[in-house]
Amino acid sequence: MGKGAIAVGAVVAVALVGGCKAQAVDSDGKAQPVKISPTKTKPETSPETKPKPDGPDAPSGTPERTAAPEPPPKTLLAPGQRGDQVRELQARLRQIAWFFDNPSGAYGSSTTTAVKGFQGKRGLPRTGTTDTVTWQKLVGMTRKPTKYELYSGGGIPASKPDKRCLTGRVLCISKESRTLTWMIDGKTVSTMDVRFGSQYTPTRDGAFTVYWKSRHHVSTLYDTAMPYAMFFSGGQAVHYSSDFAATGYNGASHGCVNVRDEKKLASLFAQVRNGDKVVVYK
Repeated sequence: MGKGAIAVGAVVAVALVGGCKAQAVDSDGKAQPVKISPTKTKPETSPETKPKPDGPDAPSGTPERTAAPEPPPKTLLAPGQRGDQVRELQARLRQIAWFFDNPSGAYGSSTTTAVKGFQGKRGLPRTGTTDTVTWQKLVGMTRKPTKYELYSGGGIPASKPDKRCLTGRVLCISKESRTLTWMIDGKTVSTMDVRFGSQYTPTRDGAFTVYWKSRHHVSTLYDTAMPYAMFFSGGQAVHYSSDFAATGYNGASHGCVNVRDEKKLASLFAQVRNGDKVVVYK
């Protein structure tokens, strides 16, 4: 390569590096203009044309739906109501020491107070009414009440009369329902709550007759009053008991049939005659 060609290359290189307008020379040494295209740059993406994010974090074009609020719990029992379910509510509350009266089946102020206390203890609104949530909580903490828990204060409907009670004048006494029903020729005249002897001094079952009536009797064995006593089997008698009237079924007799309603028993005592039947059955 000749010196002239080397010189021309050097000039072109210097011109390019320096950033000036480059010129080339021909074989005669004359300058020839050289066109250099400007460097093309990639245009920036405008905010309007930026790609949208994709994936789970991408904002949705549809607004999210808000879940509808749950409806309030349904009211099952409320103050002023009466019935068997109210009685069961009271008996269950009594099992866990929130209700202290005998179940009556009437939703009164004492029941409302007990329900409020139970609700507050478990973080529920203290409404005093029994809704589905309150009832489910109570059922989960208690057991199904027995018949005697439902009627701890008495008032159990009388059992079906024993067939021996269906003729004549009979004191029909059921241990199952804890009732004495005064019957004449198969028809009920009156019914009252009774209690019996303990397992150590049980009241005898069977058919007997009234053989002695004693209006102001006092037990010579236990030195206790036995008003309106009607004896039917040895020392066992139907009579009024002030202890039964005061403590209910928390106690027991020494074998006699205790009655706690003195007024009802006084009326019965006036009607019963010696020789009338007494039937004690389970």
